[in-house]
Amino acid sequence: MQIEPLIQGVVARSAHPYGCRASIKEQIDYVKQAPQIKQGPKRVLIIGASSGFGLAARIALTFGGAEADTIGVSFERGPSDKGVGSAGWYNNIFKDEATHHGRTAINVVGDAFSNTVRTQVIEAIETYFEGEVDLVIYSLATGVRPNTDSEELWRSVIKPIGESVTGASIMLENDQWIESTLEPATEDEAEATIKVMGGADWESWIDTLINAESLAEGCKTIAFSYMGPEVTHPIYLDGTLGRAKVDLHQTSHALNLKLANFNGGAYATVCKALVTKASVFIPTLSPYLLALYRVMKEKGTHERCIEQMQRLFTTKLYGQSKVPVDGERLIRIDDLELAPEVQKQVSALLEQMNASNFKELGDYAGFKDDFMKLNGFNFSDVDYSQDISLKTLKTQTVIKPNCTQHSF
Repeated sequence: MQIEPLIQGVVARSAHPYGCRASIKEQIDYVKQAPQIKQGPKRVLIIGASSGFGLAARIALTFGGAEADTIGVSFERGPSDKGVGSAGWYNNIFKDEATHHGRTAINVVGDAFSNTVRTQVIEAIETYFEGEVDLVIYSLATGVRPNTDSEELWRSVIKPIGESVTGASIMLENDQWIESTLEPATEDEAEATIKVMGGADWESWIDTLINAESLAEGCKTIAFSYMGPEVTHPIYLDGTLGRAKVDLHQTSHALNLKLANFNGGAYATVCKALVTKASVFIPTLSPYLLALYRVMKEKGTHERCIEQMQRLFTTKLYGQSKVPVDGERLIRIDDLELAPEVQKQVSALLEQMNASNFKELGDYAGFKDDFMKLNGFNFSDVDYSQDISLKTLKTQTVIKPNCTQHSF
């Protein structure tokens, strides 16, 4: 069969195995020629490692100068009679690339919220890392978190708080600009969003690793956040997502005290707005991304996840006498996005943008291309007309305890 892109709303329902491999190699090629990470970590645990910032961090730390070994946790679907599986499943072919490079890369495939996966991670650290990690990256993006003490499920919502917000979203399925009004979240919805997207699970993971004596001297931990400019605040910073991120930031302070016992540190890292599998779900954010992409590309300051992560590790987290933070002790890698001249031009574009001109005024082509590439499509060196056997994908993808190995 030929694997073709299938989009429903803003959700990709198909992924191309060979395109995902091309994406991995493209990112590896970038970090190899970029400024290299100095004095970087050697044994890294990445919770949420199969896409977005987590995957980019894994690639940067392995191939961008640190020569790190990694354990990546992800919850992905492999090929089955129901379909080819998720892009994240094929992104775990990173393991093969790392192995060829002489590095260890272990993929733990399962629910990062479960005790079973935590046990598997501790066992992998003992087996492959001599019992310790020196960097823990928390990069989970999910809408649901189970309460491990009961059968309750916490579900996040993306809503404003206090009053409704009206704005536009873009349906990638049909390239349509859709105006909608979001009603404010209830207090229960806001609290559930904090449970899912705040810092509680990050702290729980670090506590688990401390109790297992799995943190090395000098160990650091980071989690990714976003704040954005004033134009995005009604749906983001002032909404349920923002409340969860404030909780994440506060958690970084608590974890920083705990890691001081290891001469380490904990930091929330504020990143740039980008097209990711998570960001396309945020109502009203798409027009901002279109304007931002156009302005930053014209200025030559646009960065994808991989450029952000390489710059994070070379200029912020490692190779410095002290980690540079702002007044709230946040690492700011969103500095280029929030440059006053950038935001002035973005705001001017947004004032003009509407359903009839968004493709021309904003960088919709770049926005859509990034989304397609997240799922393995639009790579010029991949033959998308080739016939791919689902049976072959299923037989060539071998699952072993604690890891996923790909051989296609």
